[in-house]
Amino acid sequence: MKIKTVNIQCPHCGHLMHLTLDYSQGDQDYFEDCSNCCNPIHIRMRLDEANQTLSYNVDADDEQYY
Repeated sequence: MKIKTVNIQCPHCGHLMHLTLDYSQGDQDYFEDCSNCCNPIHIRMRLDEANQTLSYNVDADDEQYY
């Protein structure tokens, strides 16, 4: 199993929290609730298998597109 633990900051309240990323299934796009304010945090993971690198993005997913 491929697991990495990272520290993230909630985009809603700024609370620092630990997040365990399981990248054994490749790219993922999911939501996880903040342990402090309970608002949803949007998490996107991308695995570059050729370079063996994992990148992730955390946002509030409340941006509006016009």
